[in-house]
Amino acid sequence: MSKTKWVLDPAHSEIQFKIKHLMISTVTGQFNKFEGMVETEDEDFTRAKAHITADIHSISTNNEQRDAHLRSGDFFDADNHPQLVFETEKIEKTDDELYKIHGLLTMRGVSKQIVLEAEYGGITKDPWGNRRVGFSLTGKVNRKDFGVSFGMLTETGGIALGEEVKMLVNAQFVKQAVAELV
Repeated sequence: MSKTKWVLDPAHSEIQFKIKHLMISTVTGQFNKFEGMVETEDEDFTRAKAHITADIHSISTNNEQRDAHLRSGDFFDADNHPQLVFETEKIEKTDDELYKIHGLLTMRGVSKQIVLEAEYGGITKDPWGNRRVGFSLTGKVNRKDFGVSFGMLTETGGIALGEEVKMLVNAQFVKQAVAELV
């Protein structure tokens, strides 16, 4: 078996999050700058090792004032913790297209184990001869577990911001050429 390296294609990938606002609607945000790599044995993803990072300064919710607040110490504290990092620890294949990805998420200097559900999209060859693989991942975290405790009540005593954050990741990776030793 040989090691295979797959590099995240940011032009065909996205990292999004969703959180309840005033408990009546959902705000969606994303990270516009991120990178990642997966290492597999051949093309077997059950023992893959992945490392994904997102640039906190690239956060976007389509509202610059809110984005600036999210980068502040009330939320992500981007100046002191400029990256969100996810590293796999274990992968369970639950059927032909579904996996449970166990890993360590680090945000604001706090690392917590999380589990993501992953749907395998398959492997294909693109028009330029590159092998590509795709996954759609979902998961949930409690923002307070990572030190994001900012909270505000409305005039009527309601909660302004939910604690549960939904994560949605669509990832496409490109297999890297391996140099042969002579």
